[in-house]
Amino acid sequence: MLTGVNVVLLGGDARQLEVIRKLTELDATVVVAGFDGLHSPLDGAVKAELHGELFDDADALILPAVGTDDEGVVTAVFSDKELRLLEEHVDRLPKHCKVYTGLAKPYLRQLCGKYGIAVIELFERDDVAIYNSIPTAEGAIMMAIQNTDITIHGSTSLVLGLGRTGFTLARTLQGMGARVLVGVRREEHFARAEEMGFKPLYIKDLLHYAGNLDLLFNTIPTMIVTAQIIAKLPSRAVIIDLASKPGGTDFRFAEKRGIKAMLAPGLPGIVAPKTAGRIIADCLSRLIMEDLRVRGDEQ
Repeated sequence: MLTGVNVVLLGGDARQLEVIRKLTELDATVVVAGFDGLHSPLDGAVKAELHGELFDDADALILPAVGTDDEGVVTAVFSDKELRLLEEHVDRLPKHCKVYTGLAKPYLRQLCGKYGIAVIELFERDDVAIYNSIPTAEGAIMMAIQNTDITIHGSTSLVLGLGRTGFTLARTLQGMGARVLVGVRREEHFARAEEMGFKPLYIKDLLHYAGNLDLLFNTIPTMIVTAQIIAKLPSRAVIIDLASKPGGTDFRFAEKRGIKAMLAPGLPGIVAPKTAGRIIADCLSRLIMEDLRVRGDEQ
């Protein structure tokens, strides 16, 4: 239980509703800002305006998937008001408070570092990333179905990268009857792909395989689907780039060539916000409980 734990939650999207529900079920005291446009009840949480006093007794500060932008603005889809995390807010946080977010940009890291406040990036954790790979794979396949006139079954589909998302996506495509190629850089990933029944290839040889693809899914956040690769793709091919912005595809050349190419980061929050919210909520509650136990042992 989280009885006596004070949580401040700023902004976010539908995923945060699951976080609020979970934390209040565990008896945490939850104060939220950036939800003034939401008219449905918030499961016991208290709505508040963003002001300095909110931060004075916080044991945990929870921010959205991307904590802030480069100027401290926090995304809040349930509010028309700008929500901004300022230096004066972080300065008021107790030293034991931790800031939880999906991914932290330099603004947030530097601000919290200045005042000795720990930042926990949930999307860097293997457990969260693996669970999130499921709605990501489903969302990517949904996009593929919507943007092609063929079935996944029998298609030739290439997945670039055999990380947490790439592995789940390749396995799902294989289960649907696609011929799955997997582009890798490391020998152990080549061996694992072959063991899983995929057709492995080294990314340096990608040009030789580009001419017969129906679907290309990229999970690598560097420029990898270059103009040279796109020039070799058949006109029917569709590129779905799952890497974080700006992705790893030359979208300008793809458009010029008439190849469908879509950047689709953050799919869990788009296609399955309830599931994605539960993933975050379960991880958050475990981490806060663990932090509570550690502080208790230290005292």
